[in-house]
Amino acid sequence: MTSDLFQSDDHATELSAEEKRELIPSLTTRAELNEVERLKIHAARIWAMSARSLHRADLVSDRFGRELHARMFKQVWHWAGQYRKSEKNLGWEVHRLNEGVRNAFDDAQVWLQHGTYPLEESAVRLHHRLVAIHPWPNGNGRHARLVADVVVAAHRGVELTWGAASERVSPDDLRRSYIAAIHQADRGHMGPLLEFARS
Repeated sequence: MTSDLFQSDDHATELSAEEKRELIPSLTTRAELNEVERLKIHAARIWAMSARSLHRADLVSDRFGRELHARMFKQVWHWAGQYRKSEKNLGWEVHRLNEGVRNAFDDAQVWLQHGTYPLEESAVRLHHRLVAIHPWPNGNGRHARLVADVVVAAHRGVELTWGAASERVSPDDLRRSYIAAIHQADRGHMGPLLEFARS
């Protein structure tokens, strides 16, 4: 599971008062939060990769995306599975989130049905669209990577590794490479993000 590779090294950092208000369990440090989230995301991944989930008719849909996010962060955050309600310095405006996510999944369905892109590229493009829209208060990258992984698995493609197989072993190096690839994709250059997802 690659989500652990992106976790910050600031384990001892105390959570902010706002973060503590939104949490369901009583946690104090980033390390405690990382561990609780890691366990929940692992459980959500097992559920999503089950044969039953991979054969769902609504797998590439807003509905499945919400359910997946809820399973990833349930019993951790009060807002699990709910789109953000406040503006951020990145992502789409709050009033456009429903439209954006629905369109991203609809486009991905068309790509997959018509072979517009190779399978892995369709999954990575969907991932990028979801990250750009940034619908959740937190967990956008982790959710979008898992969505892409599920799409690839459902179509029996080559598993995406999201940098796990590369020589970059530091979480900070991985994070920097990932963000740089996202910025390139924002400018229309998907190559670096595709390469990262496969490395």
